[in-house]
Amino acid sequence: MSSARRVLKHDERVAWLRLSRTETIGPTTFAALLNRFPDIREALDAAPRMARRGGGELKVPTASDAGRELEKLASLGGRMIASIEPTFPAALAALDPPPPLISVLGDPALLARDMVAMVGARNASALGIKFARNIANDLGAAGLVVVSGLARGIDQAAHTGSLETGTVAVVAGGADVVYPPENRALYDSIRERGLIVAEMPLGLPPLPRHFPRRNRIISGLARGTVVIEAAERSGSLITANYALEQGREVFAVPGSPLDPRAKGTNRLIREGATLTENAEDELTVLRPILATGFEEQENEAPAASTGVITESEVDRTRHIIEEMLSPSPVEVDELIRQCGLPAAIVLTALLELELGGRALRHSGNRVSWR
Repeated sequence: MSSARRVLKHDERVAWLRLSRTETIGPTTFAALLNRFPDIREALDAAPRMARRGGGELKVPTASDAGRELEKLASLGGRMIASIEPTFPAALAALDPPPPLISVLGDPALLARDMVAMVGARNASALGIKFARNIANDLGAAGLVVVSGLARGIDQAAHTGSLETGTVAVVAGGADVVYPPENRALYDSIRERGLIVAEMPLGLPPLPRHFPRRNRIISGLARGTVVIEAAERSGSLITANYALEQGREVFAVPGSPLDPRAKGTNRLIREGATLTENAEDELTVLRPILATGFEEQENEAPAASTGVITESEVDRTRHIIEEMLSPSPVEVDELIRQCGLPAAIVLTALLELELGGRALRHSGNRVSWR
């Protein structure tokens, strides 16, 4: 995608929203379409045709559907920001790929400030909750915005401790959906004094598959992520892994080896995360990089060629890819190498399979059968 920042016109915003809300089009496929078709309206027109060639059908939301969502968000006092717009957070824009757009409710000025993420156990201990609340307060006093996921336990404490100084809640469902329901009062306070951020459509309740995308945004917004109480294979560790992939700092609070909630944090420390006992431990690492730009991650996929690619070439390549793919993810670069064909043709055939719902993208620029 082009790095030029500009405000979208209304018809472009509607097209952007329609494409991003289309089934089988996630951030990676969205970016691939805009790489091949720089005009969003051209990409929207081409996507259904490419999906049919890939063996599937796309259900693209209508312009009326998109218009209604934009109108409803505006009626709630919110706005939708596309990844190429000037007000899109620089931290997220540096990701490869960035979320195509985010919906925000509250104070969008917080997106321009440096953030630190705080995540941890939902069934947190009393001491863990107290620590999270206190460290969030201290980080806020030092000028940082605290971002978390509005969950029970550590997330809730992090938001409460930073409500006065600036807090951002990234939710897994629509920006207007409160989850868990008992956090309604906290949600309302954040909406009034902080910021609610969502990638999913308005009104959509959070589903299990939405939480990894939410976690990627939490870590992506922040200079670093601190983990407080996290069992092995927990969502908090997924957030920490995203932070590492994004080139961000990871901090972990140590705990008793007898507490299952400390297994994940202690392992992070063994693997190189900064041991954290107070806010100063984080600030010592973060101060040198605050207010600096974010280094954009390199796109590992070769750019599409501007030359003419015939359908017959893509058909032959798609059949080759179908034989090579399996349920186990393979790097796209390796797929291109083994095909022995021009990268642009392989990427086009792969994009058709993705749009058709037959191929699935994974982190690390890998792909498998869906």
